[in-house]
Formats: sequence, structure tokens, C-alpha cells
Amino acid sequence: MRKLAVLSLIAFASLSHAADSGCLSAAKDKKLAGAAQNSFVKKCEADVKAKCEAAATEKKLAGAAKNSNVKKCVQESGPAAS
Repeated sequence: MRKLAVLSLIAFASLSHAADSGCLSAAKDKKLAGAAQNSFVKKCEADVKAKCEAAATEKKLAGAAKNSNVKKCVQESGPAAS
């Protein structure tokens, strides 16, 4: 039962992160729904993460510093970065 509660909290946190996503806002601005919206958001978020990882590599970051930099970049970036 405890594992189920933990998994539920993790799923809820993931969904609320997606709800706050700039990519999701862009998809809604484009009036996308259903599978088209999901596909757009998934690609947008992957593109943002790829750009942030490339920027961290350019800065010659590695390990925890790179991970921290990428995480911060992804949080600050939105569809404009993709």
C-alpha cells in the first residue's frame, strides 16, 4: 500500500510538471489536442533538453555540474528555446 502511495505521488508530480510546461502552453496556443498535443509536447521537451545538454557540453561541464546546469536550463527554457 505504501508503494502505491509513493507511485501515485510520483505520477502526480510528473503530471503537474507537464501542466506547467512551456511546451504544453505552446501546444494549447496552437490549439492542439489529444495525440497531436502529446506528440508536440514530447518533441518540444526533447528539443529543449538537447539544446541545454549541447550548451553544457560547450561549457565543458561534466558530472554533477553538467546535470545541474541542464536541469536549470530546462526549467528556465520553453518552446522559444527549441
